[in-house]
Amino acid sequence: MPFERPDIIRPPSEWRSYFLPLTAGCSNNTCTFCNYYGSRLRLRKVEEVLAEINALALYKQEGLMVSGMPEMVYVIGRQWDGQRVFLQDGDALVYPFPKLKEVLERLNERFPRLRRVASYATAGDILRRSPAELRELRDLKLGLLYMGVESGDEAVLASIRKGASYREMVEAGRRVKEAGILLSATVILGLAGVAGSTEHALATARILTDIDPDYAGALTLIPVPDTPFFDAVKRGEFELVTPFRSLEELKLIIENTGFTDCFFSSVHASNYFTVRARLPREKERVVQTLADIIAREDPSLLRKEYSRGL
Repeated sequence: MPFERPDIIRPPSEWRSYFLPLTAGCSNNTCTFCNYYGSRLRLRKVEEVLAEINALALYKQEGLMVSGMPEMVYVIGRQWDGQRVFLQDGDALVYPFPKLKEVLERLNERFPRLRRVASYATAGDILRRSPAELRELRDLKLGLLYMGVESGDEAVLASIRKGASYREMVEAGRRVKEAGILLSATVILGLAGVAGSTEHALATARILTDIDPDYAGALTLIPVPDTPFFDAVKRGEFELVTPFRSLEELKLIIENTGFTDCFFSSVHASNYFTVRARLPREKERVVQTLADIIAREDPSLLRKEYSRGL
């Protein structure tokens, strides 16, 4: 079957990147809360990927369009500055290593101003790569990997069928950093519901401390239709945290982390309040800001429910 280009699902910081699909779906399709739940992983033929890179280069350098190339190439390419590429889809690092190298080599060859390539990656994807392989990818400008950690609570990880343990995610994160690749770790507020809220937050602070990523980002849980998590909420089996309780979790995570030097943010549209801070330098300021907002319990200070999204 022809490869179907996936929808663009990206980290907020990749908004200026060119989105180059290598895969569609996710190899780890069992996470009960995720929009990739039950998706079928599909690998794009490397010849198609290389042809897209060539067409994009022709368009950016000569203004010429190649017949038969997806319109999206030119929609994205029109605004692209030639400096950053984000590899799609849910975990593009799963792409076979020799083919991934070939793609990165072609990107470097065609775009001399290229500064960085980034990708989502599961812990399993990372651990399948040897340290030497990761260093090879780094030398080809794979400069940033986004790893979904979600929680540090082993019970939560098991309940959402994450497919990776606390230990495996810490090991994967350290392997990325030792290879000289920047690491961004993502966690999800509210993932343990009301009953497990405090332990989820404290355990998440612990795993973030142990991984010690360069960047960390918090999202807030939004149940996705057609997932087991959504169905459990509808049946009343899972009690969602309130907006202010999600900020309590955010505060607990930030004040209990022990980062070396991490840029922490909650800029994602799912969140009720935006935090941007260099930790630990700005920890006291952010914790106090969150404490003040929680104490006031003024809904006007939060993002409106209708404007939240994934």
